[in-house]
Amino acid sequence: MLIRYKKTFEKIAMGLLSFMPDEKDLKKLQLTMKEYETEENWQLFLWKEEDIIGLLGVLFDHPGNQIIIQHISVNPSHRFQGIGKKMVRALKEMYADKVIIANENTAPFIEKCDVC
Repeated sequence: MLIRYKKTFEKIAMGLLSFMPDEKDLKKLQLTMKEYETEENWQLFLWKEEDIIGLLGVLFDHPGNQIIIQHISVNPSHRFQGIGKKMVRALKEMYADKVIIANENTAPFIEKCDVC
């Protein structure tokens, strides 16, 4: 189930976000988290089954009616089980009126899973 990020999930979200290649540096990771917490058009979602095992970070591009997938990450012990696809599908269901696209970092995954 896709749930909205809350501050109480900060450590879990940072851990998942740190699996993204561009988010390995702690200062960069902290800056990214701050953007998700302070920018109104940046939104983090977490994927929860029994535990939180995935993260989806998006940018709402209001004039273009688009949602840009900025970050997508799944706990390594849960990879290759379709969790990433489930997260993107759930996002599409939540925002059926929006066009969902990928950025340069998430495009290889999104193209491979063929859900957008």
